[in-house]
Amino acid sequence: MRCPFCNHEESKVTDSRNATETNAVRRRRECLKCLKRFTTFETIDLTIQVHKRDGRYEDFIQDKLIKGLDSACRHTRISHEQVRALAYKITSDLMERQVKEVSTKEIGAIIMQHLQGLDMIAYIRFACVYRRFKDVDELRDALKTASGKEDFGSYEIENKGIQHAFKEAGHSKI
Repeated sequence: MRCPFCNHEESKVTDSRNATETNAVRRRRECLKCLKRFTTFETIDLTIQVHKRDGRYEDFIQDKLIKGLDSACRHTRISHEQVRALAYKITSDLMERQVKEVSTKEIGAIIMQHLQGLDMIAYIRFACVYRRFKDVDELRDALKTASGKEDFGSYEIENKGIQHAFKEAGHSKI
């Protein structure tokens, strides 16, 4: 490992710890020439290809997963730390499968399964993007399936509210 200060190639490890939230090993090093200390992180190279809906392939990027989960969980009871932990769990599960390729459909289903148990609002927000609802009836069906309720009683969704939410999300057909 090269020293970032003097570019010397030899250093010794003074401390080593697991950084579980990033699936990395954090190492404190000391340069043997200038004696300055610096930190390095060793991570596992996750080489899973994601098969997109349009047929393209992309590298799996955990930060992209975190960003999508953050969007769904914004203003819910799920904290950013819980989002990061969930992304780490999903990433670990994918690595344990030892597959080279996974579809966005599979990733979406895994995320929805986890979100359904954590927070219904986050679940529905993610479902709206992942399942690409075409009309209000599809959203109502998803609500019924997720909640297990046929009748929402006092929680019945007003059509105007749904229409507004669909327009904000960029859906034109209601």
